[in-house]
Amino acid sequence: MDQKEDEASKQSPEQPQPVAYDAKGRPLYAAPPPAMMTPGGLTTPQAVHVSRAVEPIEPLISDEVKANHDQSVKSYPSLSLSESEYIVSAIPRHPIGRIIPLGFSLFFVVIIAALVFSYPKIVESLGAASGAPAFSLIAIAGLLLIFVVVVMGYAAAWVYSSNKLFLTNESVIQEIQSGIFSHNEQTVSLMNIEDVSYDQNGIMQMLFNYGSIRLSTEGEEASYRLAYVADPKKQIAILDNAVESFKNGRPININK
Repeated sequence: MDQKEDEASKQSPEQPQPVAYDAKGRPLYAAPPPAMMTPGGLTTPQAVHVSRAVEPIEPLISDEVKANHDQSVKSYPSLSLSESEYIVSAIPRHPIGRIIPLGFSLFFVVIIAALVFSYPKIVESLGAASGAPAFSLIAIAGLLLIFVVVVMGYAAAWVYSSNKLFLTNESVIQEIQSGIFSHNEQTVSLMNIEDVSYDQNGIMQMLFNYGSIRLSTEGEEASYRLAYVADPKKQIAILDNAVESFKNGRPININK
């Protein structure tokens, strides 16, 4: 018995066991085994080799997602969409935003035309017919002024229509057109959207059912806002449902 006890005492009861094995079958320990300890109490380095694919693994894209993506690229070629991204909803803007600049342009066109056609009578009533410019020059100047007003009105309506907001199955994309030659695009992931809200102020917005929507991002002070949105309550419901579905891993249906 004494001899067996001596042999058992020579074997450490706390002999560490490997917790895993590397690619070549070599044991890996949670703590350095005694065999790796140097006389000074230091451990010899242990190399661990981790292999990875040379080429990244491409995500699987279903035929339905691919078809939706191709259709979105065809319908909205200016947007930058990932391979698995497609448009769920294009947030519509109320046509009243185009009517306002075009209406002002039409008003000024009528005023200018009335002044041009009334020019002979105005000159006659002032008694300055001899020294007044010829009617032909006034007519040309009036036509040029009308052309400028029409172009400005059309440009204002075009800038208004170029400000858009798109909801995709992965993000919200905002196209911002602050001028004829000033355009930029902002994208925020649905995962980072913390709050969506809308507001309608004044009798005009309530009467014609348009307003502003606002998206707040998580962990940042950035916000995305779009004015003159048609039926903002409905659009906010679509956005809120998309955000919740994305965060909970549910599919986001295309809004027909």
